[in-house]
Amino acid sequence: MELLKRNKVLTGVLVLLVAAGIGCWIYQLVAGLTVTGMNNGTSWGLYITSFMFFVGLSAGGLIVASSASVFHIEKYKTVALPAVILSTVCICLAGMFVLIDLGNIQNIWRLIIGPNPTSPLLWDVVVITVYLVINILYLVNMHKGNDRTVSILSRFALPTAILVHSVTAWIFGLQISMEGWYSAILAPIFVASAMDSGLGLLLITLVALNSLKIFETPKKLISSLAGLMATCIAIDAFFIFCELLTMAYPGTAGGSIILSELFAGQTAPFFWIEVIVGLIAPFVILVFAKNRENTKLVVISSACVMLGVFFKRIWLLLTSFITPDVMGAPGIISGSSSAAHSTGLDVFAVLSSYAPTAIEIFVVLGVVSLGVLAFIWLTSKLVVEDAKPASTSESSPAQADGARA
Repeated sequence: MELLKRNKVLTGVLVLLVAAGIGCWIYQLVAGLTVTGMNNGTSWGLYITSFMFFVGLSAGGLIVASSASVFHIEKYKTVALPAVILSTVCICLAGMFVLIDLGNIQNIWRLIIGPNPTSPLLWDVVVITVYLVINILYLVNMHKGNDRTVSILSRFALPTAILVHSVTAWIFGLQISMEGWYSAILAPIFVASAMDSGLGLLLITLVALNSLKIFETPKKLISSLAGLMATCIAIDAFFIFCELLTMAYPGTAGGSIILSELFAGQTAPFFWIEVIVGLIAPFVILVFAKNRENTKLVVISSACVMLGVFFKRIWLLLTSFITPDVMGAPGIISGSSSAAHSTGLDVFAVLSSYAPTAIEIFVVLGVVSLGVLAFIWLTSKLVVEDAKPASTSESSPAQADGARA
């Protein structure tokens, strides 16, 4: 609570955004998903984009923390606690976006009373639940200092972290009716982009905690993590190149349609920003060891990576929605709020269109603000307050020597 009280302006802004988000979500529950920009042609929007993004962001923290025990990388142990806190908060936010996208939150019971074992969505719910439980157990045992239990949990945390991003990719990749999604390497692409964006968020967080003198991270470790992020960026770029090459090769079914949309279509700005800002620019910066020692350049590169991955989630999601799967005269029922008040052929659409509404944006801002508040609170409880007894105990021998003198 000390950190929240110390930053009253920031706390006030975050609380207001949370309140606005809750209000918009309640309005959505009453009026239905028609108040969003989603429709029959584009059934997923900003909520699922944010879900994919935050599932990825949760990767960096847990993978770094678990690698400290699994691969005996001792230097990572120093940042394990804030890394796991960050991972826990991000996976909670990802789960919230799924519940919000359901429209009526009580629909979650359908997964319990009538689960479909062949549904990737059910797989994702199960693996995210397991992932969250591991994160919580990790935090509790790290807080208690149970090193042996933490070491055991690390063996499960690392593969689960990879699995949760793979299953998220399979939700899209196994929908064979959607051109641009079905791909054998979609899961590796998700894992690679989760690694670089997750590391980007972790680096920005560690630098922020350093500047606020809350938690000190050695500069060499920041540089080391930046180098790891550069490696993940290169792997991510290679996977995307492989995917584009496959679609561009002559004779590939539907590949030319997707490529035309990515290169010069409606989602082209998101694609090119992701390639230039999210991949090329940060890699060119971080490939040089001298730049990795520059904290400002590391933060800029991390922000670029996160922006690029978020835009990747946008073009990956929306490109396949542009052309409807089933088309016949006079089109498909739009299902949008404007179509609900139209007559005749105006209710039909031949192309899908989507733009997030203010309701969606404020709900997302409210969820993210809640996550920031949760991270600050957990950091206050598990990092700042835990450091106080340690500093006291370190000074006690000196005090004792003074008393004897």
